[in-house]
Amino acid sequence: MRLTRFTDLSLRVLMRLAVEEGDQPTTREVAAAMAVPYTHAAKAVAKLQHLGLIEARRGRGGGLTLTAIGRGASIGALVRELEGAGDVVDCDGTTPCPLRAACRLRGALRQAQEAFFASLDPLTLSDLVQAPTGPLLVTLSPTLEVD
Repeated sequence: MRLTRFTDLSLRVLMRLAVEEGDQPTTREVAAAMAVPYTHAAKAVAKLQHLGLIEARRGRGGGLTLTAIGRGASIGALVRELEGAGDVVDCDGTTPCPLRAACRLRGALRQAQEAFFASLDPLTLSDLVQAPTGPLLVTLSPTLEVD
């Protein structure tokens, strides 16, 4: 199973916010700390905000904060949501697979995909940011120039 870059980035944004102690970093600061383009981070932040996992406030004193829902969310449920409901393989694409009417592979891959998600279900953000990850995330502070 391979996650999309969007899902990977979204999880890293949540992990970064989970270790913040009182600070409310901006999307730009989180993008710099994660070494990703601002536009990609902004899309992830917008999706996470839409899901109720983070709050984003604009202006002076604004920034990103993790919500209680975000802190307690199942990583498996979150990955399912971010990855979407697609199959691992596209049997009906532009060149449909000739085996699709009697193929057992598609079902086996669906089972494997669900087993992957199920293995992530019991995990929460606090599990992901335990040492040594959490302390390393805290050290990732961007050096932004202030105008």
